[in-house]
Amino acid sequence: MNQKKHISLILAFTALIIIILGLFYGLNIIPHRAYSDADFGIEPYLSQVDQDGDGLDDQTDILVSARGYLATNPVYQSRYYAGGYPDDGYGVCTDVVAQALMGAGYDLMELVDQDIHDSPESYDVDIPDKNIDFRRVENLQVYFRRHAQILSTNPRQFTEWHGGDIVVFRDHIGIVSDHRNKNGVPFLIHHYSPLQATYEEDVLESYSAEDIIGHYRIS
Repeated sequence: MNQKKHISLILAFTALIIIILGLFYGLNIIPHRAYSDADFGIEPYLSQVDQDGDGLDDQTDILVSARGYLATNPVYQSRYYAGGYPDDGYGVCTDVVAQALMGAGYDLMELVDQDIHDSPESYDVDIPDKNIDFRRVENLQVYFRRHAQILSTNPRQFTEWHGGDIVVFRDHIGIVSDHRNKNGVPFLIHHYSPLQATYEEDVLESYSAEDIIGHYRIS
């Protein structure tokens, strides 16, 4: 093999490695560097409410509870549960939010069911079923818009986003992290796929303005 061909092979192999690493980075398989609120001079938001009286304010409690639930490594799969909350190690994106709020003292199953009965015209639900209604993104979008603080849906307005907030997409939902990327945009704590490499990812900037339909804070 002559020297020119050898160099060409090395360059091609190097380019392939760079492409693969770029793909892995884009898919969050290679972890992104995480920055804190302090790195951007942002004061963490603390709620004035401690719903369950455990010594943690609601905002912090929601964030801690979301991470606690995902530390159990739930497997992504959509199933119906007679008790509403999955109890077999499976779950979907809405379960992250439900478990995060449950850990802060809010039973989302009961809250959404009551709201559907109080204001059926607000929901597109023909026959209410409390065991599944709170696990549907479209219902949570209605519930939070009615009962939570409504915030900016532009993640690049990053000073308005805080760990423990809830973000709703057209067909997905998650909890805002207190970790941020180099631009100050928060990571997302969520569960969207059985192939997901990690539950906390730097992905908010990959969504368009049309994809993010709600950003809320329990108040």
